[in-house]
Amino acid sequence: MALTDLFGRKHDYLRISVTDRCNLRCLYCMGPEGVKQIPQDQILTYEEILEVVRAGAALGISGVRLTGGEPLVRRGLSHLVRRISRIPGIEEVTMTTNGILLPNSAGPLKEAGLRRVNISIDSLKPAVYRRITRGGKLNRALAGVKAALEKGLKPVKVNIVLMKGINHREVPAFLKLAQEQELHLRFIEYMPIGARRDRHQKYYLPLAYVQKVAARMGLPLTPAPPVAGAGPAENFSLPGGKGTIGLIHPISRHFCGSCNRLRLIAEGYLKCCLYWQEERSVRPALGDSVLMQKLLQEVVRQKPEKHLMSAPCSSASLSPQAMRGMSRIGG
Repeated sequence: MALTDLFGRKHDYLRISVTDRCNLRCLYCMGPEGVKQIPQDQILTYEEILEVVRAGAALGISGVRLTGGEPLVRRGLSHLVRRISRIPGIEEVTMTTNGILLPNSAGPLKEAGLRRVNISIDSLKPAVYRRITRGGKLNRALAGVKAALEKGLKPVKVNIVLMKGINHREVPAFLKLAQEQELHLRFIEYMPIGARRDRHQKYYLPLAYVQKVAARMGLPLTPAPPVAGAGPAENFSLPGGKGTIGLIHPISRHFCGSCNRLRLIAEGYLKCCLYWQEERSVRPALGDSVLMQKLLQEVVRQKPEKHLMSAPCSSASLSPQAMRGMSRIGG
């Protein structure tokens, strides 16, 4: 009994935000003041998360990605990874992280069953990285990349939100990084998510820019087979490159037609679209696996054919549901 929506899309991937807390304050994720944190007693417990995963696995969910906030700030995450990885039907557990805490946690996470990681590093310049993250230290994030490689959390993917006027001039340096190291870089278009929506027109840059820069450098991007868990990324190889380049363009080239994901927010709401869609609380179904499965099916059936993000996106064109910040959704 698969989770199939009204447009024939089969959903087998669940992204779980385990916390809204984060040790960085990235400008595309929240304002400089941070966000009003969810009271701890309103965040799903690990046991409650496991209930949702078991119900999803019974309906065909095979991949789980842990996100935040920053997932590694939540205690005992290896314990959750171990238990999710043992649920029948779950084939892999992965994580998106800023990498800051990976040097001490990569080993235990790998032993617990974590397959691989995506690490967000939006600049290779310490000052720019510090500006984007509002105080983060680039060397600590790079140490996280090193730890992931050493502990075998491969393929290691590096996520880069491309922002006009902030990091777009670093595209050549990122391309060279993918040439020289076994890293799979994924450029992501800036999305109008959260209360600071006005920034979208200022920072948005379509990813065709990356291809133009690569061509100017004499490094044409050649279509390549997807890397494990490539998701919506268009994957490309570089001449002589050890790594690859992925382009994720939710705005300039929608990939809604192949979307296969559900999201579980830390406070217990299911979303079937990052940008907008009604949310349904899982709490009324806790303790009843049949009711939980029914809820998952209902959420999937409510999924629209596509989101409404466009470029440039004005505040007036945005859905009210998009006001929930990225740190709350677990993008």
